[in-house]
Amino acid sequence: MAIRRFWVTLGAIGWILLAPLFLTGCQPAILKTQAAQTSQIVLAILSDPKTFNPILNQEFPHIFLFAFEGLTKEDGITGEVQPALAESWQISPDRRRVTFTLRENLQWSDGHPLTADDVVFTYGEVIFNPDIPSDQKDPLRIGESGAFPTVRKLSDRAVEFTLPEPFAPFLRATSNIWLVPAHILRPTVEQRNRDGDPLFLSTWNTGTNPANVVTNGPYLIESYDASQRVVFRRNPYYWRRDDQGNRLPYIDRIVWQVVESTDTQLLQFRSGKLDIMGDSRPVRSEYFSLLKREEQRGRFTLEVGGPWSGTTFLSFNLNRATNERGQPLVDPIKSKWFNTPEFRQAVAYALNRDAMVNNVFRGVGVIQNSPVSVQSPYFLTPEAGLKVYDYDPENAKRLLESVGFQYNAQGQLLDADGNRVRFTLLTNSGNKNREGMGVQIRQDLSKIGIQVDFQPIAFNTLVSRLTNSRDWDAHIIGFTGGVEPHSAANLWTSTGGSHNFNLGPQPGQPPIQDWQVSDWEREIDRLFIAGAQELDETRRKAIYAEFQRIAQEQLPLIYLVNEVALMAVRDRVTNLKYSGLPTWGLWNIYELQLAEN
Repeated sequence: MAIRRFWVTLGAIGWILLAPLFLTGCQPAILKTQAAQTSQIVLAILSDPKTFNPILNQEFPHIFLFAFEGLTKEDGITGEVQPALAESWQISPDRRRVTFTLRENLQWSDGHPLTADDVVFTYGEVIFNPDIPSDQKDPLRIGESGAFPTVRKLSDRAVEFTLPEPFAPFLRATSNIWLVPAHILRPTVEQRNRDGDPLFLSTWNTGTNPANVVTNGPYLIESYDASQRVVFRRNPYYWRRDDQGNRLPYIDRIVWQVVESTDTQLLQFRSGKLDIMGDSRPVRSEYFSLLKREEQRGRFTLEVGGPWSGTTFLSFNLNRATNERGQPLVDPIKSKWFNTPEFRQAVAYALNRDAMVNNVFRGVGVIQNSPVSVQSPYFLTPEAGLKVYDYDPENAKRLLESVGFQYNAQGQLLDADGNRVRFTLLTNSGNKNREGMGVQIRQDLSKIGIQVDFQPIAFNTLVSRLTNSRDWDAHIIGFTGGVEPHSAANLWTSTGGSHNFNLGPQPGQPPIQDWQVSDWEREIDRLFIAGAQELDETRRKAIYAEFQRIAQEQLPLIYLVNEVALMAVRDRVTNLKYSGLPTWGLWNIYELQLAEN
């Protein structure tokens, strides 16, 4: 994600109420003992991390929020690019050379110097390596050829990037590339396994001893217990200091509990077992009234940051390729439906998103119509020409019938060949907003004769099916947002590693055959290239406006409801800077402090 990152019966309710007792066990005693010895905060995550290797990450949230940094960083309030591991940069008059100067005396968490060699290694030998699949490549592909910059060391603290042409998103792209240590990982890039793949692809997986994962961010990994928790410990070599010269971060330990239900997370927060709720995904809007009433008694604050910058969408599998055995990745009957634009548009018209706002989000949500975050200066409003799909089931039926679909006597939708229209919709279990939207989508589409088999599954399983086997019909998931549209190149460009609605061949995966790219996908590719080349802001806005028009006309992603950024924080946690812009509410975690009780 990030690949960003996403929205019963009486017996089931009873299980939810009892779940904290089973999930936490003796944990409170352990955590209280640790808290007495050192400063710490306890957070929650819905599922285990998939990797400890920042280059191979495809999920959000992830451990790298705590443990790694890049040359630059985006300010979570203004969205501006700020210095991070690089203290400054210079851009040549022709805009094709960018020279970064690293901070003095940078160190990795093992005490080894962090130098320009690590920058050249990360970019030149890892990110730009064709044998290493990484979503971090896509925002750095430049021009029609998709060429990468070249990078060279000028001194231990200076490194120069040469771009094949001016590239407007370059500085912002470097904020999403986490540097990795050459002195540890270079051998894994150079050495190969029996299949000819770099050992790097299997390095720093979740079975790795955390002590062997060398970081450069405010924290390092102290321990990992699968299905229980990740514990982060203060990195003694982290570079940031406060105005008095004290080394940051202030808080010694972060405990990231694996709690596979937001309902259970709520119970744990209310009982005092969690210090923060909603740091990686906004607090569910249905909790708003309850938490607001309990603020004073519970000694916490419910932070409200406006519309969240992330997006949530429904997507169909448009992939018409076959696997290595010549078998279609998608059932050809379903593929014909999914690849009909009118079918996707009809589905969009059939979804009652106003009801989603009221029923799933309890009124604390905003209908989303664009792939660009509402905070971005490139966001296109409906008033300026963005197509929207207001709830209109009768129009949905007319669209379907116009392209050959028909209804039987029972009101069931059939295609032109008489096949019942039925598909499976997936989302990640434990995310109650997405589960709620899935239930409503099933109900809404039944009203136009479509049968939806809704199946929440484990997040890691969902990601594997989207990115590896490609075995899926439709899914609900989210994507991280921000002010720069090009940051979504890995999702929207046809060669992107997160172009899941029509994912092409990927390094290290079994080959696929007969993969097809549509004309509108190629046009989006062209627009992303043009938008990156253009330095004039007015013309850039026009380019990304056209991208949004195509995205809303073709609807590979049907946008649903955007959450309002909500995060519940214990009053003892201070120095928090919260807004709806960053995808992570604790973006300034190195500045957080704990007040005396």
